[in-house]
Amino acid sequence: MEIDEKSLTPLFIQIAEWIESEILSGNIEEGESIPSTNQFASIYGINPATARKGFDLLTDEGIIYKKRGIGMFVSDGAREKLKSKARNKLIEESVSMLIENAKKLGITKNELIDIIGKDRNWEDEV
Repeated sequence: MEIDEKSLTPLFIQIAEWIESEILSGNIEEGESIPSTNQFASIYGINPATARKGFDLLTDEGIIYKKRGIGMFVSDGAREKLKSKARNKLIEESVSMLIENAKKLGITKNELIDIIGKDRNWEDEV
């Protein structure tokens, strides 16, 4: 993971997004422990409170949970929650933008469906 201190994205969100990415990619499995806030702080030279804010975001969403005295762990069902969240974000941002731009260019709904259907790199099943 790389922390980009020059990014407009706050550090605590970068931490949360990295953990989310690792869970989605399968590098961190459900039930597995994750590095502590102090470990993140030490590795990346940030304040532990900053790392904690990132962890708090994921805890609030039910993605991770704390076992008192043991550490932080990935919740059961976290990967599916994250896939759903990413899907909704994709639809909300990218697809909406695609439709809006298509309308501006005079592309009809059926034309857009045809264009997407002709993508040879598209697999029917994910």
